[in-house]
Amino acid sequence: MDTPSTDAKDQTANSEAIRRARSDNPKMRERDLAKHLGISEAEYVAAWCGISATRIEPKANLVLERMESLGEVMALTRNESAVHEKTGVYDKVYTSRKGAIVLGEDIDLRILDDNWAHGFAVEKNADDGLARSLQFFDHHGDAVHKIHLRPKSNVAAYEDLVSSLKSDDQNCAVAVQPLEAQTASSIRIDDAELAELRHEWVSMNNVHQFMGILKKFGLTRHQAISAIDNELAWRLDDSALTSMLNVAAGEEIPIMCFVGSRGVIQIHTGPIKHIKTMGPWINIMDPGFHLHLRLDHIAELWAVRKPNRDGHVTSMEAYDANHKLIIQFFGQRREGDDERGDWRLLIENLPKMTSFTAVKGEGRSVTSGVST
Repeated sequence: MDTPSTDAKDQTANSEAIRRARSDNPKMRERDLAKHLGISEAEYVAAWCGISATRIEPKANLVLERMESLGEVMALTRNESAVHEKTGVYDKVYTSRKGAIVLGEDIDLRILDDNWAHGFAVEKNADDGLARSLQFFDHHGDAVHKIHLRPKSNVAAYEDLVSSLKSDDQNCAVAVQPLEAQTASSIRIDDAELAELRHEWVSMNNVHQFMGILKKFGLTRHQAISAIDNELAWRLDDSALTSMLNVAAGEEIPIMCFVGSRGVIQIHTGPIKHIKTMGPWINIMDPGFHLHLRLDHIAELWAVRKPNRDGHVTSMEAYDANHKLIIQFFGQRREGDDERGDWRLLIENLPKMTSFTAVKGEGRSVTSGVST
């Protein structure tokens, strides 16, 4: 009889230890338990292969092209500081070799499939029955996107999808790559470069050109906005985000809310109503849309103005201590229309951090998160 290899024995022992930890901590969130154990979330989920998890091929295009058949589901995209949940149908799916987009009425996504490295179908008992989900992780084991079935979902279509994508590899371990630490590092932008940056910025006729400008100058988003003058970007007071949400809800100003992982950007478009603060979290708890945002993770809050052919577009952007983008907000708008006046007025009248903005507009050093 074959003797299991040392690696196989280690994998079995590790997976058993993870499952015991779950039994010992039944109320701890799985993501928090993984952190407590010093493992990635993908490693945690893999430990349940053959029990409550099935490894599936992480082929984003194949998954997305079949998602509409599942009917109503809940799409979840998160990063370390924000969780974005939308309920609806994955319709208007467009795939290509570079990635995919979903432009449905409720589910609105931009997908980078190069960062979909591990996939699982997960089934576990919940208070209201068997909970089913599809969960996808990047090369570091962090979640890029999750799809949770709802009571109205087509379970037969889900089972067919899982069967067709089931991987030959059902081991209880996954190989993940370590994530390099991010720290803030300074660069110098001289006056001539700053003038050229401003010229390119104000010459935009489409907000999507901004990424090309960043690439041309070798800047991160945070470096660019912290260097440019106050006409185009200005630092907001820490209280501005909560104020914005409450005013938008109270005055029925529809918004767009963007949250991204390393593999997906998920967007909500429409009104918001129910704003609730719980500890460090501020939450939007509306039918079909939930947002959970850690206010204590926000180190800098900015208002940013970008020209386009219709006028200009104003965003609110939140960054963490390493100048990594957490979340973006815009006023709801259609392509070809100018920005909503009530949204623009709201952002322009939020409290500013005046002690910071006074030094902007000169050639100077700016910082951003870089790998170390």
